[in-house]
Amino acid sequence: MTDGGYRHTQRGTWLLALLATTIFIMVVISSFQGWRWASAIVLGILVIIAALFFSLTVEVGDGRIRCWFGSGLIRKIFDLTEITEVKAVRNRWYYGWGIRYTPHGWLFNISGLDAVELTFRSGKHFRIGTDEPDKLVLAIRQATGLES
Repeated sequence: MTDGGYRHTQRGTWLLALLATTIFIMVVISSFQGWRWASAIVLGILVIIAALFFSLTVEVGDGRIRCWFGSGLIRKIFDLTEITEVKAVRNRWYYGWGIRYTPHGWLFNISGLDAVELTFRSGKHFRIGTDEPDKLVLAIRQATGLES
């Protein structure tokens, strides 16, 4: 991002707390009952999930919207010229966290219910979870020239 656009990182505090609690409980139980290969595999998977999904960063600039989880292994990039509408929305609680397919298209979400929904020329939708929906909508509208 070089044109002074928007960048925000939201931490997945609740997700990390849930994963850390689960990992702790697994370690304690496995310590008393003996380590088994299944325990080690599940523990490894939980650690990988925590490493991949500890945050969600959204960046608007250079003609694109970029959003990525954690260190960036899982990411999406959208061309601003393909966006026809942007609006703040509220997700249903059961849409959950992470990467989800919802009745409103794909969703990247790390925490909370607030999101920004992008509508593309193709008619498809994508939602980006954020704790700053108004700021993100404003940044996208300014970058695209879309009316509010």
